[in-house]
Amino acid sequence: MISHLEIIERLLVAAAFGSIIGFERERLLWAAGIRTHMLVSVGACLIMIVSAYGFQHILQQDHIILDPSRVAAQVVSGIGFLGAGSIMLRGQVVRGLTSAASIWTVAAIGLAAGGGLYFAAAISTVIILVILAGLKPIEEAYHARIQSCRITVKVEKDSVGPDELTRALKVRKAQIKRIMMRGLDDECDEITIHLVRVSKEEISQSRRRLEDEPGVRDVSIQTQGKRQID
Repeated sequence: MISHLEIIERLLVAAAFGSIIGFERERLLWAAGIRTHMLVSVGACLIMIVSAYGFQHILQQDHIILDPSRVAAQVVSGIGFLGAGSIMLRGQVVRGLTSAASIWTVAAIGLAAGGGLYFAAAISTVIILVILAGLKPIEEAYHARIQSCRITVKVEKDSVGPDELTRALKVRKAQIKRIMMRGLDDECDEITIHLVRVSKEEISQSRRRLEDEPGVRDVSIQTQGKRQID
């Protein structure tokens, strides 16, 4: 059996690593913050200690064999309910997946600390912080290039059609998801074009190109489906 000092050390190490990752979530005002991550890490650490050392007195009896990894394995699947609680669906946007993943990985860090694998716990904490904070600007820049938008164009009656407008946009056919046309009154028609996987630059250029087309009275663009980065 490990000493009381070693137990305290492992629990404090798990709490420290959990708080570091929790702080990154806390500063972004997510529901799963410092306290949540610390509790998950310490709890997983304690479970690991109990699993590895809590049944040693039973092992002294004859014909008794215990697998200490079985209790730890249940943490991996059981921690999922906390992750599910941090996931939210707002409209068509799913948020909280990254926080759910961080809770799951913090549990693994706690298990590593509980097993005395301090180096594995420390290096995992560093890697997770790099993923959460360091890669976020790259992810945001990438998703800024794959937005969707709905372009609504008011044109003079029978002056310009969908084919002329799509040629003016100068986008690939694969980027055009849907085109709809309806008559507003005796003088104007309305053409709606849905584009996917377009960048901010392409959207702004589309507005200028459409406004330069003869017969176009008004152009409005609404971006949609922009992914929330959590």
